[in-house]
Amino acid sequence: MIPRYSRPEMVAVWDAQTRFRIWFEIEAYACDALAEIGVIPKSSAEAIWAKAGNIEFDVARIDEIEKVTKHDVIAFLTHLAEFIGPDARFVHQGMTSSDVLDTCLSVQLARASDILIADVEALLAALKRRAFEHKLTPSIGRSHGIHAEPVTFGLKLAQAHAEFARAKERLVNARKEIATCAISGAVGTFANIDPRVEAHVAQKLGLSVEPASTQIIPRDRHAMFFATLGVIASSLERLAIEIRHLQRTEVLEAEEFFSEGQKGSSAMPHKRNPVLTENVTGLARLIRGMALPAMENVALWHERDISHSSVERMIAPDATITLDFALNRMTGVIDKLLVYPANMQKNLDRLGGLIHSQRVLLALTQKGVSREDAYAYVQRNAMPVWRGEGDFLTLLKADPDVGKALSAAELEQLFDLGYHLKNVDYIFERVFGHA
Repeated sequence: MIPRYSRPEMVAVWDAQTRFRIWFEIEAYACDALAEIGVIPKSSAEAIWAKAGNIEFDVARIDEIEKVTKHDVIAFLTHLAEFIGPDARFVHQGMTSSDVLDTCLSVQLARASDILIADVEALLAALKRRAFEHKLTPSIGRSHGIHAEPVTFGLKLAQAHAEFARAKERLVNARKEIATCAISGAVGTFANIDPRVEAHVAQKLGLSVEPASTQIIPRDRHAMFFATLGVIASSLERLAIEIRHLQRTEVLEAEEFFSEGQKGSSAMPHKRNPVLTENVTGLARLIRGMALPAMENVALWHERDISHSSVERMIAPDATITLDFALNRMTGVIDKLLVYPANMQKNLDRLGGLIHSQRVLLALTQKGVSREDAYAYVQRNAMPVWRGEGDFLTLLKADPDVGKALSAAELEQLFDLGYHLKNVDYIFERVFGHA
């Protein structure tokens, strides 16, 4: 992923030096286990750690060797032997390249997951703080983009919090599922390596053992991992689009923070555009696009092929780096979001009381009017208001059919905004555990 959409901590997970360090640890821990069960000398296992445990691998040198070998793991092992010397003959005993590559990828995805989980937690904290800040700030709820009934801005943020709480749970489960180790040799039979080696390496790297690998870790695990990232990206886009709509000039109920010296347009000095949430929307599309090839990687030939390899070399760093950036960006947006309660109230009042139409409908049915007739009475008074031809309450009071069922005082009581907000505490308790 390009530096513009990258953060250092996540980039470091996918750095070549990090990858080769993990490769070395896999090989060295395997040698420890082989020495413990008497397959190689313990002195050799100790020498491997002593001679290469703290080295910085020469990435350019490994690349140079790979140009000849056309094999990345062999190139690495050749370079490793240049440090270790004769004891290098015991490295990679009974192992196949996928034992190293797949186990390393599991470590990297687990580390990436830890960063992403922390990112979601930061977003949850920002959403919670702003939700309680605006728990009772009235705003209009919209369906199909059209004014419907009142909500609060805090409820909008509480709904997002509930969604990202699910995102965190999915990430935790995805991390658990992806964090497996396979050191089972060619075609996964353990013919040339003892299963105890796999168990030791898994324990040292904080992984679980893969119950039944072929020559690779089954890719359904990876498909679920990247699908999870795609769903989280979709949740980010949902929140981003909400903010983008609320920032529209005709709405202007909330707005991205506009810093001192910031410019919105090269041509129009007045512009303040929702560029951050638009950016998140675009990044979400990229992340979702990486889930499909991960699913297509599940169906490999027999015990293995490498059609998945080129895909994963791209999507593993790109998807995690991009989601890390997008989550962090959205946290900043929520944390500094400008909220305009006066504009929310202004928009609530724009339709002349039509937001109370359902309550009038229900009150009429409670007075014995059929639902069909009640709907007709309310709608015929609502449509002129929709066209800007009067006030809803005034028209209802003048309607003889409505007047037969509801007095003027009763109608006025039906236009109480607080009625719509009476269960806000209840919803907050369900989302946050307290109101």
